[in-house]
Amino acid sequence: MKSAEKTILVVDDEQDIRDLLVYNLKKEGFHTISARNGKEGLVMLESEKVDAVVLDLMMPVMDGLETCKIIRANEKWNDVPILFLTAKDSEIDEVLALELGSDSYLKKPISPRVLISHIKALLRRSIPAVNSTPQDIIRLGKIEIDPATYTVTYKGKTDQLPRKEFELLYFLARNKNRIFSREQILNSVWGQDVVVGDRTVDVHVRKLRDKLYQDVIVTARGVGYKINA
Repeated sequence: MKSAEKTILVVDDEQDIRDLLVYNLKKEGFHTISARNGKEGLVMLESEKVDAVVLDLMMPVMDGLETCKIIRANEKWNDVPILFLTAKDSEIDEVLALELGSDSYLKKPISPRVLISHIKALLRRSIPAVNSTPQDIIRLGKIEIDPATYTVTYKGKTDQLPRKEFELLYFLARNKNRIFSREQILNSVWGQDVVVGDRTVDVHVRKLRDKLYQDVIVTARGVGYKINA
């Protein structure tokens, strides 16, 4: 992956932070654009192809959570990695950000080098799916999982899932009947070089269950999760 081929959108209301991030990202070879709030950021998403978004939480006009929600609701941007970078040290905010579809949640202050390593890790894991063959499609009872379209058909209803929700479901389905700990799921789905908390897995499992897959993912209490054949 060449950094110069990737465009990073930085959305933060503090100019000093924007300037610092833009400077270091450009130094690393990324094409970088910036916005002062979520509303401006959405305008830039409309006008440019963006490969990842670095998003502050608290901003005037439109905050980071509302911006994240709008991005994830738009099919054009649904798979764009979102990394929250915020001074708020609240577990509630972190969980809410994950529930709305963020891929990572980092707390300020953070060194530019560490931030860039996180961005690169997210970009490595956001490679689009290739065309699937019939062998790639997983069928388990009433559920059909297609990696080419990131769609799940369950009891006759087809949904296109956000990237991480799909990858979690597909990983468990490929390894049916095996119990995986949260750490194992994080390493396999998010990657060992992406730092997110254990609650990330729980949030994504809950979101999948909210989509009527309650009886698909089974909790092994005190251990982790699995999908039964």
